[in-house]
Amino acid sequence: MRKILVVAPHPDDETLGCGGTLLKHREFGDELFWLILTNIKDKAKWGERKIEEREKEIESVSNAYRFKEVFRLDIEPTKVKEFPFGKLVEMISNVVKAVKPDVVYVHNRSDVHSDHRVSFEAVMSAVKIFNNPYIRRILMYETLSETNFTPSLLENVFLPNYYVDISDFLDVKVQIAEIYKSEIKEHPFPRSKESIKALAILRGSEANVKYAEAFILLRGIW
Repeated sequence: MRKILVVAPHPDDETLGCGGTLLKHREFGDELFWLILTNIKDKAKWGERKIEEREKEIESVSNAYRFKEVFRLDIEPTKVKEFPFGKLVEMISNVVKAVKPDVVYVHNRSDVHSDHRVSFEAVMSAVKIFNNPYIRRILMYETLSETNFTPSLLENVFLPNYYVDISDFLDVKVQIAEIYKSEIKEHPFPRSKESIKALAILRGSEANVKYAEAFILLRGIW
C-alpha cells in the first residue's frame, strides 16, 4: 500500500488532471490524500449559497475518491500570488511531512492561471527529495482550460512522458467531475464531459490504450 498525495490549486483540478489515476490507485488499495490550496469563503464576494454549494461538492468528491484526509489551506482564489511565498511553502511542507507520500501529483507549472503557476513553485520547494526521502515519484498533470490555454510558446508546452491507462475508470471520473456543477458545462466549454473524454481518447491513442491520463515525470526512483 502506498500513500498518494494530489495537490489541487482549486477543487476540480484533481479530477480533471488525474481523477482516473486516483481511482486506479484506490483500486490497488493505496491511501489517497487531497491538498486543496484555495477556498471561496468571502460571503460578500461569493455569496453564502455558493459557498455552501462548494462545501457540499468538496465533501461529495472526497467521499467519491475515499480520501483518507483532505487538507485545505483556504487561500482566496486568484490571490495565491499575493500570499507570502515562504509561508505557502511552509504550509505545503507541513502537509507533506504529515502524509509522507510515496507519490505526489502536482499541477502543470505553465498553466494559464496564476494560482497554478505560483503554487507549483511552492510545491516543488516543499517536496525536495533530500528533505522527504519517502517520496518515490513526482508527476505533473495537465488540467483542461488551464494547461491547454497557455500561450503557444516552447517553454509552455506540455510534453508527457508518462501515461496511466484509465480505460476502466473514465466513466466514474466523468461522474465525479459532474459533481462540480458550476465548473463542468456544456460543450464546447473546455471543461465539459466531451472534452474530458476527448483528452482521454487522445492520450490513450498516444499510449496504445483506449483511455489514458498523461503526466510529466519530474522525479522518480525505483
